[in-house]
Amino acid sequence: MSTSPEIHATIARLFVYPVKSCAGVEVQEALLIETGLEFDRAWMVVDTQGEFVSQRELPRMALIQPQLKHFEMVLRAPGMLALHIALDKVEQPTTVKVWNDTVKAYDMGDVAAQWFSDFLGQKLRLARFDPEQQRLSNKKWTGDVDAQNQFADGFPILVVSEASVTELNDKLVAAGHTPVTVERFRANIVLAGLDAQDEDRLDVMHISTPEGNVQLQGVKPCPRCPIPNIDPLTAVSSPIVGDMLQTYRRNAVVDGAVTFGTNAIILKGLEHGLRVGQTVQADYRFE
Repeated sequence: MSTSPEIHATIARLFVYPVKSCAGVEVQEALLIETGLEFDRAWMVVDTQGEFVSQRELPRMALIQPQLKHFEMVLRAPGMLALHIALDKVEQPTTVKVWNDTVKAYDMGDVAAQWFSDFLGQKLRLARFDPEQQRLSNKKWTGDVDAQNQFADGFPILVVSEASVTELNDKLVAAGHTPVTVERFRANIVLAGLDAQDEDRLDVMHISTPEGNVQLQGVKPCPRCPIPNIDPLTAVSSPIVGDMLQTYRRNAVVDGAVTFGTNAIILKGLEHGLRVGQTVQADYRFE
């Protein structure tokens, strides 16, 4: 970073997604660990073959609301009694598949399995990532860095700017549609103070914390699947968001896929706390 950084942004919001593809938990602070924010995508719902399921085929997953407490995660969903999952307990070892990765995990037992099966309407189980397992991001994008993940799609951190969401909403409103919220994009870090899409162009992001300096590196624009089309409050899907993004967010870096936000890895700052309001400094990256 130059002596006088080109970018001064602020962490506006932080989100953790304890159960892959279920609703996020907005937090004021989060601990940065090897795999991203603590508890992010630590659990995953799988079918009878151990393959992960997501909102892509089960949009009602958006209605499952986790809450993180000191010793447990509490899951709530419409018409269901709350499901309590202890943070420090697992049941039998199992093997599950997330995209092309087959990884070691722990099954969370029959009560959790029945809860998800009842709400989502098919036989499912809940698994927790085995912390002894190493699941690395694609080295094509991370270079020499071993960037670990739990059940995230491929990278430990997703960064989106408020300005990018505002730009999208301006286009939606101009076309006669209702604006959408940042929750659709399932980011971990939402930045204020950037221009639209500048998250794609940042070099190393430096964040000063009480524990020391955190360094995050954006490595890959995030290709978007149909999940942003799903209203997180109703689980109703409409192609309007995806169709609008198609008009201006095709990205040659990922073979013309539609991207929104940037995937980031951790260069420095493990066991440091990220907090809403912290300053993020960076220079622009030119390639």
